[in-house]
Amino acid sequence: MKVYKPEWQCTFSVNDGAEERASWKERIAWRIREFADKLDGGGRTLKVQYTIYPLVSRQEIDNCLGKGFEVTQSLLTQLAHQAACEDVMRDAKAELYQQSRQQ
Repeated sequence: MKVYKPEWQCTFSVNDGAEERASWKERIAWRIREFADKLDGGGRTLKVQYTIYPLVSRQEIDNCLGKGFEVTQSLLTQLAHQAACEDVMRDAKAELYQQSRQQ
């Protein structure tokens, strides 16, 4: 009886700037991206690189990336909510925060 063993590979990386070993072309491309971010204001360019074997469709990959960004949105929203609550507490109960700074 033959035993089948599934084999796969997946690498995933996200960069927000040129790596130290980047070529001059890549460094120029990142400079242009940084300039575009400044023109747009408030944005951030990320480069997503992945290698998947066996091959899957671009649509499936885009679907996974979209779900990941949905989770990111949820986490950032929670973080903003927590920061807003802390701001309110610092204003309403400033004495509690002053004591923790003195210790």
